[in-house]
Amino acid sequence: MDAIVTTGLTRRFGDFTAVEEVNLSVAPGQFYGFLGPNGAGKSTTIKMLTGLLAPTAGSMQILGLDLSTHLVEVKRQIGVVPEGMALFGRLTGSEFLNFAGRMYGLDRDTAAHRTAELLDFMELSAQPKTLVTDYSHGMQKKLAMAAAVIHGPKVLFLDEPFEGVDAVASGTLKAMLQRMIARGVTIFLTSHVLEIVERLCSHVGIINKGRLVAQGSLDELRSGVTAGSAIAHEGKMTLEEFFLQTVGGPRNATQELSWLG
Repeated sequence: MDAIVTTGLTRRFGDFTAVEEVNLSVAPGQFYGFLGPNGAGKSTTIKMLTGLLAPTAGSMQILGLDLSTHLVEVKRQIGVVPEGMALFGRLTGSEFLNFAGRMYGLDRDTAAHRTAELLDFMELSAQPKTLVTDYSHGMQKKLAMAAAVIHGPKVLFLDEPFEGVDAVASGTLKAMLQRMIARGVTIFLTSHVLEIVERLCSHVGIINKGRLVAQGSLDELRSGVTAGSAIAHEGKMTLEEFFLQTVGGPRNATQELSWLG
């Protein structure tokens, strides 16, 4: 049983089709990178997979459960770091994590224990009375990640988790994600930083103009042999090379600006 499956997943906003008949398949324990240019449909797809946005057509299963009929049960077993993080700024980090743990059904003692452990691991315990609104962007990212994992999810959805995060915080987050993969958690990641995806992910899907144009293991993609791709290539490419060939590459690569000489 796959951890994430979509069939004909489609989302329209009026006359605009943001996601069109996407068929995803993510096995348990995979670190899956979901790539695409700006506006390709990545965040819309994640919002549908996490129950924040209803699809126009198609179906979705998480851990074998259909989201249309088992949404609450699915949400208990997933963790989400959304694009906007959705933190409560007038709480302290400890208060926010305790609240998140209780909302996921943890008892008071377990929530408090995991909160203390996560704050220490994320290096957020030095200023216990600081409000979340006064956290730096990197600190807020780490807090959002802590809230997403406090209940021990089986599937973790991450929308640009490393955006605006410094090297130290990024290293902390990557170490935690690798530990989760080692324990069998499935991670679904979107990122514009292809080097991060290439370093962390075992499988990749590429969406362009709302359609899934390639999907497979990282080795398959770099060899140019993967479902949905017509690229033929001798020898291995980097993920960036494959990505640019798949989505069309820079549109104005040869164009120059007159005022820049």
